[in-house]
Amino acid sequence: MKVFSKLLFVVFALPLIWSCEPLEQPRIIEQTGATLSGVPSNLVLSIDDADDFIVFNLNSADFGVSVSETTYEIQVDAVGNNFAAPVGIGSSTTTTVEVKVDDLNRRAIAKGLVAGEPGNLEFRVNATPSRTGLPAITGEGVSISVTPYSTEVELPFLRVPGEYQGWNPDNDNTIIYSESSDDVYEGFVHILSGSGAFKFITGPAWDEFPDFGRGDAAGTLVEKGADLLIPQNQYGTYSVKVDLNDLTYELERVGIWGIIGDATPGGWDTETPMTFDRDENILKITIDLVPGAFKFRTQTWDMNYGMSSEEGVAGFNNDGADIPIAEAGNYTITFDLKTPWEIRYSVTKN
Repeated sequence: MKVFSKLLFVVFALPLIWSCEPLEQPRIIEQTGATLSGVPSNLVLSIDDADDFIVFNLNSADFGVSVSETTYEIQVDAVGNNFAAPVGIGSSTTTTVEVKVDDLNRRAIAKGLVAGEPGNLEFRVNATPSRTGLPAITGEGVSISVTPYSTEVELPFLRVPGEYQGWNPDNDNTIIYSESSDDVYEGFVHILSGSGAFKFITGPAWDEFPDFGRGDAAGTLVEKGADLLIPQNQYGTYSVKVDLNDLTYELERVGIWGIIGDATPGGWDTETPMTFDRDENILKITIDLVPGAFKFRTQTWDMNYGMSSEEGVAGFNNDGADIPIAEAGNYTITFDLKTPWEIRYSVTKN
């Protein structure tokens, strides 16, 4: 029995003896993030170079292990924000990254820089390896002075007075633009009630500028012509195209805009229609919402807008994500189609 007890003691004591030996620590893999190389101290951007590219050279990242490919993305954020909200401005699988001037300009203004004035942005490189399970690493940030340019370009425009906005040619909001400055104007009009009558005029006063109305042939215009009309009782938002070179116009009904989603009273099945603010030429609605999301729609998913990657700019169809509502409450929502190339929206909790 004593022999058996001694054997048990030895069996149980062996792990205790081994546990006293120093354990081998796992090897720490040193990693080094990618950094910008030969960075300019300041970048002065010009609208004349909007479609050109700025070339950034990088020092490559070292993941401590072999990777077949690395994607490098240059990110920017406001100074002092500690990259809490970084945005990418260009990427590459080489250590040379091209950044479009216009993209950097838009990001700089979105981060609070003022057009025509130098201001600092933080730049860094995010490196993502192709090897599965290996996380991305970021390099040290560097501050660079950036002077953005103004994106506000004065485009020719045509005024669209009508019953829908009080027959006021002096309303600077009810206008359509010639984006190519070629006397071809495009935009939207919102006619949600009344006779649906409107005209086109080149200036803010009836007696001082040429106005254009209905010609004898369908789709034609004539100076001092009769009022243009939408089809009877076919209210809604209309896409308008006017060519003053040959005095023609096109009118196409888009539909009646509303908001739809599980944040709205109608859920994802029924839109809640928006109303028209004729002074601002925007669609708006003040409504009680619950936590969830919504989009803008015109009775069909073929025509809907949601949230894009740029704050306040709407994304069309699949490019527009659901717009989130975090808290229940009363909200005022606007939908602005004055500039067709950049449709905007706002969501304000009252």
